[in-house]
Amino acid sequence: MDFALTDEHRMVREMVRQFAEKEAAPRIKELDQKHEWDTGLVKRMGELGILGLVFPEKYGGGGMDYISLAIACEELERIDTSLRVVMSVHIGLCGLGILQWGTEEQRQKYLSRLSTGESIGAFGLTEPNAGTDAAALEATATRTEGGYILNGEKTWISLSDVADVFLFFARTEPPEAGHRGISAFIVERNMPGFSSRPIHGKMGIRAGNTGSFVCQDVFVPKENLLGQEGEGFKIAMSCIDNGRYTVAAGATGLIAACIEASVKYARERKTFGVPLGKHQLVQRMIAHMVRDYEAARLLVWRAGWMKNQGLRNTRETALAKWYATCASFNAASDAVQIHGAYGYSDEYPVERFLRNSKGAVIYEGTREILEIMVGEYALGYRQDRPLRCELPGWPYEG
Repeated sequence: MDFALTDEHRMVREMVRQFAEKEAAPRIKELDQKHEWDTGLVKRMGELGILGLVFPEKYGGGGMDYISLAIACEELERIDTSLRVVMSVHIGLCGLGILQWGTEEQRQKYLSRLSTGESIGAFGLTEPNAGTDAAALEATATRTEGGYILNGEKTWISLSDVADVFLFFARTEPPEAGHRGISAFIVERNMPGFSSRPIHGKMGIRAGNTGSFVCQDVFVPKENLLGQEGEGFKIAMSCIDNGRYTVAAGATGLIAACIEASVKYARERKTFGVPLGKHQLVQRMIAHMVRDYEAARLLVWRAGWMKNQGLRNTRETALAKWYATCASFNAASDAVQIHGAYGYSDEYPVERFLRNSKGAVIYEGTREILEIMVGEYALGYRQDRPLRCELPGWPYEG
């Protein structure tokens, strides 16, 4: 078992770290305070190849492996969660879904644009009345000549106001069909009847774009059906597996940021005549951060190794996401505690880390759902069945 990074992994880490520290970090505090989204940063991520990092080279991507994706997500969230969210949505939820379930025509058409950042991808599953209970969604897709008419509202959608390509999940069968009556579609922003609006007043990830979008009698041609009718729920869950992987990887970066900020402050601040870091309870909090960082990263890399081999990793990814996001929330809370009153203000970044960390224990599988999943796997109540389309392992063929 080899835990050493390859030259390619180190190259990815250095490239993403330089972008995040030199181009994103100087602006993040201001963007967070103003609740503003910087399209220029995302454009730059496209120019550097970050947005197409793991898409196959035949579609214009970097052709890199899933460990590279984890490293990129970690480095981005060291600076701010909003940067990693772009990777989770654009690559994890949207792009890899098209790679796994799309036809060759769909891959050629959409992945080539997503790889360069010419188009930004998003994912539309959550609705006002259907969050964790995804099978309860109310959006509909009515068959018509040459395609489908889509109607429905999606909410809490990251990149809703800036994305060009959306995966949209809707019912093609009556509600009695349950999750078997759900299908997936590729929707483009310029299709008549599509509209979006932002969500204001978020607790965290204020430098990111979040909103709702509506499909009102949107016609999509039959060629935009992703997978087969009735496969929408399976497609959504497989996409969420990929999203969870990136969230877990990003959470390790947030823990790293908490360690860096806390160590710096604890070495500089003096209390009772000695550096703050000399106090054992402060050392204890930092030690817990280090422990959780190392453990979370190993869980993420194990899931990434399985993805590279083309193996199902729903259990391993759920465990990584559950552990890493809970650990990042705890690390951010302790980082604020170490900073004392200063940690409660925006003079230091740790209050932003705490606000941002809370979202990750909710979206893409709440900590409670993931805890139940892990327990069900252990008890044998949950088993992974083969999917018609599996996400290709790495290196990609063809």
